[in-house]
Amino acid sequence: MLPTQGASSEASELCVSLVPLFQGLSVSEQLEVARVARPSQFDRDQQLYLAGSDVSQLMVMHTGRVKVSRTSPDGYEQIIRILGPGDFIGESAFLTGTTPDHAATAIENTELCVFRHEDLSKLVEQHTSIGIRMLQSLSRRLGEAETRLAAVITGDVSSRLADYLLTLPSRRHGDAHPVVVLPLPKKDIASLLDTTPESLSRQLRALSDAKVIDQGAGGSVTILDIDALTALGTRF
Repeated sequence: MLPTQGASSEASELCVSLVPLFQGLSVSEQLEVARVARPSQFDRDQQLYLAGSDVSQLMVMHTGRVKVSRTSPDGYEQIIRILGPGDFIGESAFLTGTTPDHAATAIENTELCVFRHEDLSKLVEQHTSIGIRMLQSLSRRLGEAETRLAAVITGDVSSRLADYLLTLPSRRHGDAHPVVVLPLPKKDIASLLDTTPESLSRQLRALSDAKVIDQGAGGSVTILDIDALTALGTRF
C-alpha cells in the first residue's frame, strides 16, 4: 500500500518548522526547505519500507510513531527503536549509500515530510547544519546501540526494565508519585528490551510486589520508589 501524499504547503511548512533537524535555519530558509518537502501519511501497520529496499529519501516525523525493527530468518522480530515527532529516518542510506538492514512500520497513523535524496543533497550543500545534525543523529544511535549491547551482556531484564521506565515521560500532580504510561503493547516492549513477554510480566510483578511500582489501568505505571528504581537501573 502506498502512502497518502498531501499537497498542502502549510503541512510542509509546519513539519519543517517543528522538527529539530531544521532548527537554526531562518524563517526564509525553512520556507525554502518546505518547498521541496513532500507531506505523506501512513496508516497504522503500514510499512514505510522493508529491509534491503532502495530508500532514496529522508523521512522526517511530524505526528505519530514508527517502529524500526529487524526480523531474523526464523521470523523473530527484534524492535530496535521507536520514532516519534521530530525524529527522522533514512539518513544512513543518504550518507552512506547503503540499503537498510531493517524495516520501518507505522504503529499508529503517521504524518511525515519526505525529501528525495537529490533535493536533500542540494539542501545540505546550502545549509551545512542539516548534514551536521544527521551525523549527530547517527553518532547518537551508535552510542545507544553500544549501551544497549552492554546492558544485554552484563545486565539482566530487571535493570533494562528499570532503565526503560525511567526514560518514559512522566506526569505528576503536586507531591504525588510520578506516573508513566507504557506506550507499546507488552510484546513490543519485551522485544525492545531483548526479552520475552513472559519475562517482562514477571519483572513487572516483582517490582509491584516490592512496592517499587504500581501497575494501573491503560498501561499506567506509578513509580512509588524512584530511588530504588534508579539504583536497579544503574547497577551495571
